[in-house]
Amino acid sequence: RAGHRWTAAPLRWCDPSSALAGPCHTPRFGTVHDAPHRAGSCQSQPRILHVVTPAIRSCQLASLADVPHPFPYQGSKRGLAHSIIRLLPEDTTEFVEPFAGSGAMSIAARHTGAAASASLSDVNEPLMALWGRILDDPDGLAADYEAVWTEQSADPRAYYDEARRKFNATGEPHLLLYLLNRCVKAAVRYSKTGEFNQSADNRRLGAKPATVRKRIATTSATMKGSHVVAGDYASALFATPAGGVCYLDPPYQGVTNVADHRYLHGLERAGFEAVLRDAVTADVSFLVSYDVVTQDNKYGEQLSPTLGLTHLHLHAGRSSQATLSGEKVDTVESLYLSPALVARLGGEQQVYDRVRAAADAAGEPVEEWVASRFDRLLE
Repeated sequence: RAGHRWTAAPLRWCDPSSALAGPCHTPRFGTVHDAPHRAGSCQSQPRILHVVTPAIRSCQLASLADVPHPFPYQGSKRGLAHSIIRLLPEDTTEFVEPFAGSGAMSIAARHTGAAASASLSDVNEPLMALWGRILDDPDGLAADYEAVWTEQSADPRAYYDEARRKFNATGEPHLLLYLLNRCVKAAVRYSKTGEFNQSADNRRLGAKPATVRKRIATTSATMKGSHVVAGDYASALFATPAGGVCYLDPPYQGVTNVADHRYLHGLERAGFEAVLRDAVTADVSFLVSYDVVTQDNKYGEQLSPTLGLTHLHLHAGRSSQATLSGEKVDTVESLYLSPALVARLGGEQQVYDRVRAAADAAGEPVEEWVASRFDRLLE
């Protein structure tokens, strides 16, 4: 980089694999650092090289200063919205969000006018039922929340446990809204049988009814005309119109099929990559948030480079999971753009220009670095 600006000058290195000794490769973006010598590396370059890319810390969009949010939800991408909104083409007709959760990106796209309409979907049927009431019956939902919030006063701990039991039996949307507002750190957890099993945060009673009413009303107004459906991500992805953009925020590798399920359903990586490959072939414009880069790389490997996706690193702020463990850890998330979306944005250089401009506008150096083993990239 020159000062605080990243140059687009290509970098070259020699392949360290003895089977591929000789040819050189040019990365699209980044810089390189030397690593210790590895036996068997090619003679012309006796050290392994690590490929390093910057983690973009984007400046805050003024238009998102008062963006609404309907309910607390761990894993929400509200913090990344400032970066991702900048990567939507100006002619985006529809923003499609499978793995909807709290719908943070759809709300941001509608609030800023970056997309003319939005479509939310998730396999979590009670969550989609809650979204249906937010859009179609915000006043009734707020009234139901106020009723349960008021009823808990006699014995909040016992009331929460009973509300959780009743929700698992009936799936009533207003009970889910209550649980989300009262559970520990908004950290949703499910049992192996799919039951909501997170405990209450007994230090508080949850957001006050007036606060929840305002959140629901503003979200409903922002998302007016949006579509909500309970369904799988692949159907939503392939239904994305030519002028639309699909944003996928699937469960990461390190948080599915484990003891404390953060998602109602996990996601098998090989199958997910196969679906993405078909979407690339079909020229679908999509973005994927997948994997967090941490010091111990706990969340697994990046998506396969053979998919042909443009890979960025975005500074995602403080890790909510680390906060639950009493730690203070910043995270960097991977964001992938499909070839069709990159083409609509004018090519990879234009993509980098957009994110670099955002980093420059933040008024601070890009000091975060994320390293990947070069021989891992070759795979």
